[in-house]
Amino acid sequence: MPRTVSLTFRRAMYSQETGEVPILLITVIPDVTEHPAGPRYYFSSDPTTRMSDVPLVYGTFSRGRWYYYLPFSAILPDDKNDTPPVARIVMDNIDRELIRMLRESIRPATFQMELVMSSTPGVVEIDFPDVEMVTADYDANSIQLTLELNQLAHEPAPAGTFNPSGFPGLFE
Repeated sequence: MPRTVSLTFRRAMYSQETGEVPILLITVIPDVTEHPAGPRYYFSSDPTTRMSDVPLVYGTFSRGRWYYYLPFSAILPDDKNDTPPVARIVMDNIDRELIRMLRESIRPATFQMELVMSSTPGVVEIDFPDVEMVTADYDANSIQLTLELNQLAHEPAPAGTFNPSGFPGLFE
């Protein structure tokens, strides 16, 4: 499926040298059935702006919200038709809160990934909404997440069975 992106984004991606930096913004939404108004976590792949000196914190300000800089690498989902889009994120394990969120959640967390440019952090170039976590592996140094865009591939089909108790009109 083709995506519509800005000319600035295309020039930065196709040029040999550029001052533009693509920034991946990630919003982590823990299990909403457990905590509907619970905490959300906002991460940025780029230390765009210094947010505070003590403690030393960097982040990216986009659309009225601060996204905290967390060193991570990401492989974004592709647009192939024959397989569900899968993303992989490897982040540094710098906070016990992340592991607590992964352990205590009954249902997998939902992620929203947005790609912005450093010159225009308020303009979302590519958006991956409602990406669900499939696996989470962690150790003392890093957290490896596998995220999937389309969870419908894992749903049973057909959803129901045509039996006399559920569909009595078919068996008259």
